[in-house]
Amino acid sequence: MDMKNKPVALITGASSGMGKDFALRLIAEGYTVYAAARRLERMQDIGEAGGLPLAMDVTDDASMVNAVSRILDEQGRIDVLINNAGYGQYGALEDVPVAEGRRQMETNLIGLARLTQLCLPTMRAQGRGRIFNISSIGGKLATPLGGWYHASKFALEGYSDALRNEVRRFGIDVIVIEPGGIASEWSGIATDEAEKHSGAGAYAPMVKKFSTMQKDMRKLPGPRVISDLIVKALRSRRPRARYHGGFLASPMLFLRRHLSDRLFDLVISSAFR
Repeated sequence: MDMKNKPVALITGASSGMGKDFALRLIAEGYTVYAAARRLERMQDIGEAGGLPLAMDVTDDASMVNAVSRILDEQGRIDVLINNAGYGQYGALEDVPVAEGRRQMETNLIGLARLTQLCLPTMRAQGRGRIFNISSIGGKLATPLGGWYHASKFALEGYSDALRNEVRRFGIDVIVIEPGGIASEWSGIATDEAEKHSGAGAYAPMVKKFSTMQKDMRKLPGPRVISDLIVKALRSRRPRARYHGGFLASPMLFLRRHLSDRLFDLVISSAFR
């Protein structure tokens, strides 16, 4: 297939974990893939597979504008946007500086919203498009030490619902993906942040328990279980609004949906004793 006739996908956070897997999977599915991240040197394998690595920082407006302009200059279209860039800011809410919380929101929500703004005019003009927002089961339930991360993902869930109902009339689908536990760098970064901000002091026992729990999750499923959901939604004529997968995703969402706040708090608190 001529590259100009292939559907075009833009994927953020493609230098590792799920984002890298999304990029390689969509290349194999026949997409022209622009794989965006801050660290180009970590996407050589994507380039070798036929993808197009792209330097982008979702907290830098100019880099997003330049990236979208390049794609439109080269391809004239954007069919799929996968908003995957993000990280987990962990540490007790009393301890984490507000500046760090603001950076979490800028990365996990505001940057995503700005990139979506940049892609929407083209998708509207095409009369079609699919936007995937990578949320988390942590956008439906919250655990200690992850307050700013959960705040960003809860906000992303609401943002996605509003966006879906605004753009549906233009032939654009908005799909939320809610991973549970997945093998990636995320766990190590979250643990390091929790220890940095709250590893000493009043919340130290909680951080110690959190660190132990993360080490016990070394045999988490790989990112392919989430890539399968992306491909499933792309192949569907009418994709669902939400998909979830990964370690504990189904049981935790079930408990959150059916237990009272008091009972669910007991379940979560018991894990941190």
